[in-house]
Amino acid sequence: MRTAVLAASLAVALTAGPLAAPALSAPPSASARATTSPDAKALSAAIAGLPDADATAALVRIGGTDGSWRGSAGVRDLDSGRAADPDARFRAGSTTKVVTAAVVLRLAAKDRVDLNRTVQHYLPGLLDRRFEPITVRQLLNHTSGIQPGDGFADPYAHRFDTLPPRQVVASAVAKGPEFRPGKRQRYLNINYTVLALLIEKVTGHSYAAEASRLVLRPAGMRDTYFPGTDPRILGPHNRGYQAMKQPDGTTRLVDVTEWNQADRLAAGDMISTTADLERLIDALFRGRIVPQPQLREMFTVPRIKDATMSAGLQRYEFGGKVYWIKTGARYGYSTAIGATRGLSRTIVYSINDTNAKDESINPVAERIVLAALK
Repeated sequence: MRTAVLAASLAVALTAGPLAAPALSAPPSASARATTSPDAKALSAAIAGLPDADATAALVRIGGTDGSWRGSAGVRDLDSGRAADPDARFRAGSTTKVVTAAVVLRLAAKDRVDLNRTVQHYLPGLLDRRFEPITVRQLLNHTSGIQPGDGFADPYAHRFDTLPPRQVVASAVAKGPEFRPGKRQRYLNINYTVLALLIEKVTGHSYAAEASRLVLRPAGMRDTYFPGTDPRILGPHNRGYQAMKQPDGTTRLVDVTEWNQADRLAAGDMISTTADLERLIDALFRGRIVPQPQLREMFTVPRIKDATMSAGLQRYEFGGKVYWIKTGARYGYSTAIGATRGLSRTIVYSINDTNAKDESINPVAERIVLAALK
């Protein structure tokens, strides 16, 4: 049963290590607009008691035609214990890929990108002769066969250093292909890092500029931006923490709010809010960002064994319904967005996750999702 829940839960937000819960606690708050359709009692209970060992704060927005609910819990920071800001900015992680896919599909709608043309055509010299032709569509749906690029061996020690995306791509190319294009699906950041280079080559503008012009502004995402090499989160935000083992064998929470994410670029660099991510998914699914012919790519999974990823999204079934979702995790922050195709139910959450890069689901995220899908 737990495996089925994990598969359907819209989350890869991650569980924390064995920590004693901090003494400070702030009660959850829900807006007066809560309706009887989302289970307000279950949702409030899902985020009650924060901060705890798994998360220091949680921001949740449930929407759609079936009704809405808003809630927040936890603290802005462990030192002051002030209640978490429900409108706070946070690192949105791989939900950035939804924006990137939308940019590429908008360029395809304008005939500036052909999804059937190859990386080798748009970025000559980027891949060596060991690589067979890889199409833009195969980058979008993670069937390219390009292997992951190298990062820093000790990410925390290098959190203020800049790792250029082109260097990440070069390290991936040096490894050669992992599999023939289109034969398997493996979800990797490197596909969307290459897409960023393609966007910049085709348009002559930076990825951030094109994403803002083609997606953020049309969706009304006024509080979303791309920080580049700036390690800070500008504007109101709740601090992010990571559980780290100490030399004496104990574990403590380390503030990881400031972190240079430049190497993630179009794969996970975005800073956003729950309100903006809700605006994104609503505008996107309604066809206000990407025209319907190209939007179909976001709801099409390749016919490959075990494939679940489309262009920027992931398909999950739960309770007889299909949800299209995307999750993201950067140190200190775990995020998810999801919706039914017809927008009867949308879900957006951001958790200040104390072990956001772990491989298992964060218990707070699991509670939120199960309550949201009741």
